[in-house]
Amino acid sequence: MGVNLSDIVPVQTMELEDLSGQRLAIDAYNAIYQFLSIIRGPDGTPLKDSRGRVTSHLAGLLYRNINLLEAGVRPAYVFDGHPHVMKTQTLVERSERRSKAHEEWREAITEGDMERARSKATQSSRINNEIVESSRILLTYLGIPVIQAPEEGEAQAAYMAIKGDVWAASSQDYDSLLFGAPRLVRNLNITGRRKMPGGREYRDVHIEVVELAKVLEVNGLESRDQLIDMCIMIGTDFNPGIRGIGPKKGLKLIKENGTLERALQAAGQSIPDSDVIREIFLHGERLDDYSLDWKDPQRDKVVSFMCDEHGFSEQRINSALDRLERKRPAKKAESMPASQSSLDRWGS
Repeated sequence: MGVNLSDIVPVQTMELEDLSGQRLAIDAYNAIYQFLSIIRGPDGTPLKDSRGRVTSHLAGLLYRNINLLEAGVRPAYVFDGHPHVMKTQTLVERSERRSKAHEEWREAITEGDMERARSKATQSSRINNEIVESSRILLTYLGIPVIQAPEEGEAQAAYMAIKGDVWAASSQDYDSLLFGAPRLVRNLNITGRRKMPGGREYRDVHIEVVELAKVLEVNGLESRDQLIDMCIMIGTDFNPGIRGIGPKKGLKLIKENGTLERALQAAGQSIPDSDVIREIFLHGERLDDYSLDWKDPQRDKVVSFMCDEHGFSEQRINSALDRLERKRPAKKAESMPASQSSLDRWGS
């Protein structure tokens, strides 16, 4: 989940059309988890093909990327590499939470509580090698660049944004800012009217753009280093943080003391390997050997993969691809009308 900075981060809301012409480096695992969580039946069961393979992520990747490309957005998906050893405990805890949520889903199904079942199901999503590989295949057939990060996908996406090869990194997690992304795009895959977790409340979700420079300015921080130091006290994917210190208290401590070391001394606390964690955010593994080459979709391969191999409706898949086909003349003239479609209509 990364560090939660929602209480102190200024955001600018946008419509998809506002991103026309922009290149975005998308945290692939983050996006796939969203689709696996959202695209489910009333009882929380994900979409599956005739062989029992989960296909929720394929539906999400296809229809959402059709919308993005139709709107003139250029998405590139960055996949995680090997996790840093410092992330081991976080990964273990996430796995345990998903296992618990799965058991609670089974209990809710037995009790006939479909509301609770769907809520727990969204918390139990897991990504396996089959899901990763099928995602990469579909994206390639759609003509969308796929980049393999050496470690964190967010770190690589942020690096691509720092270099100016993409306009922004896209993820739900604010960690992209810690990795140095000058801009972070959130909610790219979940716009529209959405039901909030754990209740019956609905709210409209809009695309949000967060600028690192504004985050630092609004909060009176002198550098990204101070933002990182603050988040290390709160807790990151690489350390648990200090109990009782949230964003506001952490911000106060850093502003009063300047550095993590002095802030910890003032608070009478210590964080093992804090220098290693800081180094991950500032100088973790990134690569320059990647290609951002968008191509026309390979229609026959997309249709065969989605319909013949995974049982999707050929009519719906062709209808979605037709929308891109109709945009092709405008695309060649570098005039790309914005999307008129909505993520809420997965099969439209």
